[in-house]
Amino acid sequence: MTTTTRHRVPAGTPDATAPASSASGPRARRAAKRRQLTACGVLMAPFFVLLVTVFLIPVGTAVHLSFYSDDQPGLGFGPERTVFVGLRSYAAVLTDPTFLSGLGTVALYCLVYIPLMVAGALALALLLDSGAVRLRASAQLGLFLPHAVPGIIAALIWLYLYTPGISPVIELFARADVTIDFLGIHTVIPSIVNIALWSNLGYNMVVFYAALQAVPREVIEASVVDGAGPVRTALQVKTPLVRASIVMVAIFTLIWALQLFTEPMLLSQSSPMISSRFSPSMYIYDAAFTRNNYSLAAAASVVLLVCTVALSYGVTRFTSRADVSQEAR
Repeated sequence: MTTTTRHRVPAGTPDATAPASSASGPRARRAAKRRQLTACGVLMAPFFVLLVTVFLIPVGTAVHLSFYSDDQPGLGFGPERTVFVGLRSYAAVLTDPTFLSGLGTVALYCLVYIPLMVAGALALALLLDSGAVRLRASAQLGLFLPHAVPGIIAALIWLYLYTPGISPVIELFARADVTIDFLGIHTVIPSIVNIALWSNLGYNMVVFYAALQAVPREVIEASVVDGAGPVRTALQVKTPLVRASIVMVAIFTLIWALQLFTEPMLLSQSSPMISSRFSPSMYIYDAAFTRNNYSLAAAASVVLLVCTVALSYGVTRFTSRADVSQEAR
């Protein structure tokens, strides 16, 4: 007769199946992490493709072109060849009075345009959010509609309104014995600012209005209970809560303003005050397609890009420090 001996497992001794179950835990976590990284990669792939295609490759091409130039040896009668010129194109750009004048013009344009844009769009958004405006949806559509008009068409419309002899606005002022030249030496910048405001004010107003809709109604009701009027509520309660949107709109407006091109290019057909190198973007266009100096145009493009990145970074850092100091208080 066979006797089966059973061994009793002491208490505290791990079961034989325990290593398999404990090992399956890290494997499952690693598999889940791989699936998460794969999903993130798939979702982020379109962004990186566009980033490389429309930004990094053009910037790299511009930097490469800025270091080379076309040269014709033999007093200009020999075959054209591309030679390495180093920083010569950058020196030519930074010492060109017309390019520096264009930077000054754009700086003045930004000083006038950006505060008016941000303050005007925010004021309209606060007015719509307050409920003081009737037919709110129609008002939003009417304010946003100019942004749907292409920039070239908008510039042509205002060119018609600014041109003496055909403008009904100038004729109306003339009947009141008021002579005005919208494209004069002192009025050309305000005229360009007016076109940009007309085109983009409604768009930024929609951005601010959407941000105001996220403000908790309880906060606004509490301010009203504390005795704050509509103006005080708008300026001291709502505006600080949409500070992030204000910074974002200011940065985007700064970037677009530094690329000023369409409006002065079209207005230059009717005003001698706007030269072919009125702004840095027009300087780049003139260097590339009028003077066929692609090295100079590429160098100017890189300089404009560096200025844009530096100013955007400066605005971001300044607002971040302001937020930190405000939280510290």
